[in-house]
Amino acid sequence: MKQWWSKGVTIALLAWASVFPIAGFTQEASEPVAKAHIAELAINGPIGPATTDYLKRASEKARTQGARLFIINMDTPGGLDAATRDIIQHILASETPYVTYVTPAGARAASAGTYILYASHVAAMTPSTTLGAATPVQIGGMPGQQEPSKPPQQEEKPSDSADTDAEEVRRDEEPASKATPDAGSAMERKVINDSVAYIRGLAQRHNRNAEWAEKAVRDAATLTAREALAQNVVDIVAENRADLLRQLPGREIVTEAGTKKIDKSVSELPVVAYAPDWRNELLGIITNPQVAYILLLVGIYGLIFEGYSPGAMVPGIVGVICLLLALYALQVLPINYAGLALIVVGALLIAAELFVPSFGALGIGGVAALVIGSVMLIDSDVPGMQVSRGLIGSIAAVSGLGLLGLLYAVGHSLRKPKVASNKAMVGRTAVVSALEPDMLVKIDGELWRARSSVGVVEGQLVKVVAEEGLLLTVTPE
Repeated sequence: MKQWWSKGVTIALLAWASVFPIAGFTQEASEPVAKAHIAELAINGPIGPATTDYLKRASEKARTQGARLFIINMDTPGGLDAATRDIIQHILASETPYVTYVTPAGARAASAGTYILYASHVAAMTPSTTLGAATPVQIGGMPGQQEPSKPPQQEEKPSDSADTDAEEVRRDEEPASKATPDAGSAMERKVINDSVAYIRGLAQRHNRNAEWAEKAVRDAATLTAREALAQNVVDIVAENRADLLRQLPGREIVTEAGTKKIDKSVSELPVVAYAPDWRNELLGIITNPQVAYILLLVGIYGLIFEGYSPGAMVPGIVGVICLLLALYALQVLPINYAGLALIVVGALLIAAELFVPSFGALGIGGVAALVIGSVMLIDSDVPGMQVSRGLIGSIAAVSGLGLLGLLYAVGHSLRKPKVASNKAMVGRTAVVSALEPDMLVKIDGELWRARSSVGVVEGQLVKVVAEEGLLLTVTPE
């Protein structure tokens, strides 16, 4: 027996080795040989957590496979502040140069895209593209919506006495409310000044136009590709990728490893595109505010239905999975916790209408809380990073129709004539299910003990003529 067992183990090990060779040789054979190339990445649409994950993972993969230069093709309306800063930190910490290229024609590097463009080692644009409008939008919108504060140098006036007198008159005529800015405008200035310092630091690092960068933040200024090149905002305007690669050699850049020049041999390397993998695609779908909102509602209602019908299993399993996915997505999105709480309370109130009929009071309050919480849920004005008003309206309409159906059912049951409990089954039709040892009849899936003064057979239709506790008296129809 022992000999047989040892032979079996030996055969199993040989079979395993034939399929999975020794790890020291397998890893070398499975991993592709690093070959120098240019890695091409892409930022399309709003910048969010999925974008950051894609750029970091794709860059690390490309670097291990021999990437000597990164080209980021960008077309974005902006994005979330946290995700943008993560991308910029990744670019600044890289010893491999990053070239951010706003393309194709008609593309833009607005808001967060402008910051990434300034942070890149080489900034390039295609003709007929734009950049700018980098004014930060505070979560929930800028309080007061006042005009952006002007730079200190623009507020200085000559020391002419006439101008001084006129300025004093204007100050006297201003209302007292403007003399002391409110908390909202103070917060606005803090956010704008922080963003100005941030983008000026990026501009000074790569010797680009810091004054225009400040104007893009304070005044939401924009430029076309040709204007950006003329004002030293970008380094290159290229018709296509081939034109871009022709203009790169000899340019001096500042990386984490120090100042160096892009060699001509680098620009002649083959270009390899790195598309998002399944993990990035899944993360992009989950962190979409529309999908996260739907997953949240499905998760909440799934758990409520499981509590309403214990043992159903499916609503509980689906609810738990959807709720966990929704919570993962919401923890990387800028959410308003008051809105999240209102959604949960609204769903619970609607469900409570099923258990404690209040003739619409709980249900109407629940729908109102659900709608208000849905509008407040995502705290961002970035395009593509909000819950669609159409989706919120659809959810509210479905919840309202469900509530109306519930109220109709309750009202219909109240209008039914009252029947004594000992006559509830009288007049019902049943089917004879068994005759021995006791006669049993089935009514709407329920088995009742019965008796009959007339002979009946199994499967025969009978009519209930009397009810005594749990015993029915029946007669053939």
